[in-house]
Amino acid sequence: MLAAIDRERYDIIPVGITRDGAYVLERDDAAAFALNADAMPTVVDNGTRVRWPDSAASRTLTVREADGSERVLGEADIVFPILHGPWGEDGTLQGMLELVGLPYVGSGVLASALGMDKHFTKTVLQHAGLPVAPWQTVSALQWRTDPDAVQQSSTALGLPLFVKPARAGSSVGVSKVSSADQLGAAIELALAEDDKVLIEAGLAGREVEIAVLGGRAGEPTRASVAGEIVVSGREFYDFAAKYLDAPGIELVCPAPLSDKELSTMQSLAIRAFDAIGGEGLARVDFFLTADGFVINEINTMPGFTPISMFPKCWQASGLTYPQLIDELIDVALARA
Repeated sequence: MLAAIDRERYDIIPVGITRDGAYVLERDDAAAFALNADAMPTVVDNGTRVRWPDSAASRTLTVREADGSERVLGEADIVFPILHGPWGEDGTLQGMLELVGLPYVGSGVLASALGMDKHFTKTVLQHAGLPVAPWQTVSALQWRTDPDAVQQSSTALGLPLFVKPARAGSSVGVSKVSSADQLGAAIELALAEDDKVLIEAGLAGREVEIAVLGGRAGEPTRASVAGEIVVSGREFYDFAAKYLDAPGIELVCPAPLSDKELSTMQSLAIRAFDAIGGEGLARVDFFLTADGFVINEINTMPGFTPISMFPKCWQASGLTYPQLIDELIDVALARA
């Protein structure tokens, strides 16, 4: 985004978050954050501290420099919280921004929390009459106290299974289970990320995704053309494939679908987005099975790299990457 955003229209205040949760003033240098499998980018604590407004009456950001001096960074018109996973995509950061009165891109507290928690996403979508894969949710306590019951109820869903942390992103902690003896290790891997695990029936079908843009007040939600994930040399679409362009995955956009299939998929995506109260943007992931479309999950802050499906789908629908950034910011400002 740093490389693509229109510098004639926007002044950027790049805020980084360290592993310890400190907000630091980062370099405005896209190259510093290039995704490299051998050296993933890290926000280093440079000694600065970005200060958020101390009340909703001001939108002024300040920074305390490493030498202790302070200066004003400017008045923030909008925050683009381009973060995945807990403490970024799950409503917590959105809540903080609400408290200090800063407008931001994307879904609010409730929709962000719903989209992050796969158990409650499925519960809400199922209640809205939308198709989801059979699943069960297992807590760490259930697994520790009665693993045999968990094993029995999980394998009853059939094989293969997918085991996921209920509240994580980017396929972190996700395993494909092809035999019953793999289930325990998969659950332990997922529990390393969350204390609640989702165990889903694996579905036979094509993996297809669609990008959604929320409208301004009084305007409808919009859906892009669809993209397809073609898996050839990997078990599934994992972190390395999503962010590091690892081999074994091909992203096809637009996906080869009939007009009726695309129309059905767009309608389901918009219904899912509206069902959780989504705002701004989302990517809705599906399986196209012999019985029709099944919603896998909703991502309320989807991958935004040049190889990510969300911008690819909108580019195939006629919006360039910079235009997509403009649209998201304009929608958020209109909402604010």
